[in-house]
Parts: sequence; C-alpha cells; structure tokens
Amino acid sequence: MSKLNKYRYIYFAFAITILLWASAFPMIKIALNDFKAENLSALRLFVAAFILIIIGVIKKVTLPEIKDVPIILLLGFCGFTVYHTALSFGEYFVSAGVASLIVSTTPIFSALLATYFLKEKFSKLAWFGSIIAFIGVGLISLGDDDSFNIFILGIVLILIASFGESIYFSFQKFYLEKYGFIPFTIYTIIAGTLFMIIFLPDSLQELQSAHMSTMLSVLYLGAFPTVIPYIALAYTIQKIGVSDATVSLYLTPAVSLILSYFMLGEIPTFTAIIGGVITLIGVTLTSANASDTISM
Repeated sequence: MSKLNKYRYIYFAFAITILLWASAFPMIKIALNDFKAENLSALRLFVAAFILIIIGVIKKVTLPEIKDVPIILLLGFCGFTVYHTALSFGEYFVSAGVASLIVSTTPIFSALLATYFLKEKFSKLAWFGSIIAFIGVGLISLGDDDSFNIFILGIVLILIASFGESIYFSFQKFYLEKYGFIPFTIYTIIAGTLFMIIFLPDSLQELQSAHMSTMLSVLYLGAFPTVIPYIALAYTIQKIGVSDATVSLYLTPAVSLILSYFMLGEIPTFTAIIGGVITLIGVTLTSANASDTISM
C-alpha cells in the first residue's frame, strides 16, 4: 500500500468514527421515546453482536485463549455494558449534545488509569488540563436552570459511562496487538452483550409496541455506532498510535451538537457551550501531555 493510500484510509477511518459516534447521541434520545435505557442498551448490543458473529464466521476468527477470557469479559463489561447503559440512562436527564461534551472527558480518565496502573507519565500540564476540563464540566452543569438535581444526576451517569469506556481503551493495547483489531472488537462486544441477557425478554416486549422510527433508531445504533467506529478507531491506533488517534474526540461533540440541532431541535445554553469549549481545551492539554491515552 502506498503512503498516499495509507493516509487516505486513515482519514476515512477518522471521518467514519467522528460521524457515527456523533450521530449516536441524538439517535439514543430518539430511541428512548419507546425503550427503557437498559432495554435500549441490550437491544443495541445484541444487534451489534449478531452482526459481529456473522463477520467472525466469514473471516474465520478463532476463539480467544482461555487465559484471556476473564480480561476480555471485564473489558467488554466496562467498555460496552457499563458505557452504553450509563450513557442511555444519562440521556434521560441531559440533552444529546451535552452528553457528547461530557463523554469527551474519557481521555482524562484513561490518562489517570495509565499513570497509576501502567506507570505512564502524567505531567503538570496534563494535571492542569484535567482541572480545566472538569471546570468545564462544572459550567456545563450550570447550563440548565430547570431540575438542577436531575441534570446533575445525568452528568454523573455520563461520567460513569466515560470512566467505563476509559478502562476499555486504557487496557486494550496488548490484546489489540495479540489478536488484531477486528477479532478483539468482536470478542469484547460479545462479552459486553452477555451481561445484558437479563434484559432481553423485556427488550423484546418493548420492541413489539415501539414506533417504526424508534425501531430503526435501535437498528441503526446497533449496526453502525456500536460496531464500525470501534473497528475504525482500532485500525487507526494500529496505524498511527494511540495519542494521534485521540483527535477523533475533539470533533465528535461539535458534530453531535450540529446533528442534535437538526434532528432534535436541541439548542444548548450559552453557559453549556462555554463549558463544553473549556472541557475540550482541558482534554486537549491532558491528551497532548499524557503518554498513550485514548479517546472514546
């Protein structure tokens, strides 16, 4: 593959990651009209797992080694079960655009985890960036004058989602190198789906009475944002490294805010926008100075 073609594929992977992840936030909001958060997350993951099993069979993906199964289950639980469920619950209480801004804190959690568990460096500037980012989150929390306590609950839930995702990205590097990005994504999404089996009966019951628009939203969420961006991001990590791959995070909230406006008519408050900008500045400083951190 020529250098030009290599970077063409990388840019395409970036664009797909940004657009599909950004679209997930308003689509979750639409799907929540007919589905409980836990049931939406379950259906989304089951759709994704079904697609990935087909891909795995076609590509003849082998099973992981037994000794790696506990870690794969843990990473799947944190990166998919916790992330998708907490995010869906969080979007009960905050707008889709605000949710995308708060999720942008994932690299900070990843950097902190890498510092304490992987013995990576976390500079003073990175600490400063982290403080700035969470000041931004604080400003976002002041951007909704109605039902302040409920709004804060939504922010906390989305921060939990962000932390779960950061665990997934922080500890995946060894297994990406061992198995490859497509097999690893298949293993972890299926692992995350297994923890959602308990919600499947109720999910199918809600599916029977759901409107066509929300059913299509669930199918879209399972087939596109849940599968393709993870494969695309894992591809860019392998090609250009973890730190450079984090660029996808900075454009995702901006694209999500635009999509949320056109799809849902959501207009964030001026305070929330300022808080979002400050958060992204802080995340940029942190990611630029922390080794091998990763975005969502």
